[in-house]
Amino acid sequence: MDKDFVLKWSSQLKKGTLSFIILKILNQGKDFYGYDLINELKNRTSIQIAEGTLYPLMNRLKSEDLVVSNWVEQSSGIPRKYYSITSEGKKVVAEMSIYWSNLNHIIHSI
Repeated sequence: MDKDFVLKWSSQLKKGTLSFIILKILNQGKDFYGYDLINELKNRTSIQIAEGTLYPLMNRLKSEDLVVSNWVEQSSGIPRKYYSITSEGKKVVAEMSIYWSNLNHIIHSI
């Protein structure tokens, strides 16, 4: 078995679905700041990403009006930037969920 092929394929699959997973997490009604979102992703999926991966992704999602962010002052320490899903983001994640479900059904029927 070509482990390099599988490793590259799984890496591409992770990159391709990361936006979908982040939107699904945010769609559950809670706002997250970056570090917390990284931990939530790791706990729910076992996918580990670095801040250098998350923040550019969040900026892309913001530029597509799928998420918004706001700074929240903390009683101790520096302010945190919290991310939440927009109404457009909710529509997009619903469409993505349907596509994912259909794709999953196709793969399992082969």
